[in-house]
Amino acid sequence: MGIRQGKPQGKGTTALAEWKLALLSRRRFLLSLAGGSLLALFPLPRGSAAERQGDKETEVDTWGLLGAVQERLFPTELSAPGAREINALGYLRGMLEGNHLPQEDAQFILQGAGWLQALSLERTGKSFLMLNGDEQDTLLRQIEASEAGENWMSTVILYIFEALLTDPAYGGNPDGIGWRWLAHTPGFPRPPADKLFWRLG
Repeated sequence: MGIRQGKPQGKGTTALAEWKLALLSRRRFLLSLAGGSLLALFPLPRGSAAERQGDKETEVDTWGLLGAVQERLFPTELSAPGAREINALGYLRGMLEGNHLPQEDAQFILQGAGWLQALSLERTGKSFLMLNGDEQDTLLRQIEASEAGENWMSTVILYIFEALLTDPAYGGNPDGIGWRWLAHTPGFPRPPADKLFWRLG
């Protein structure tokens, strides 16, 4: 269920940056409407199988699950890098574990992964990571059908695009692979290791 088809034409970098901004604004709006409640994200029936199984049964490899979601949303293509090639998971993990993300985004992403695991157990009887690609896509489309679920997926996409467009110094876009795909020439000077944004505050 990839979000991208083919290579961006013309002003691809600008268009992606504008969409990223729109996603961020929309995400904040929807999150405010939901009151930040993850119960609104992936609601489970009262007394569901996932609830009855308890914490041990619903434990999830959070980073493995997020990586799988990223690869379904931004898959590798013959002529284009995917989430794996742009190191989207490594970028997200580095930003989150370094406390470089807004706290609400970090909590939303991680707790949403837990709810996706619970929903997978409820509807398929299997961990999300045990599903094949088509089954994962089906579950993600079910999530996408609700505004709050689409909001969570939009947040994941937002940080995929950051990994695609960022300077490699921040952990994404290794060797400028995303820039090359977009035919983008980065600005100069590039940030040295001692001038990364979190060291300038």
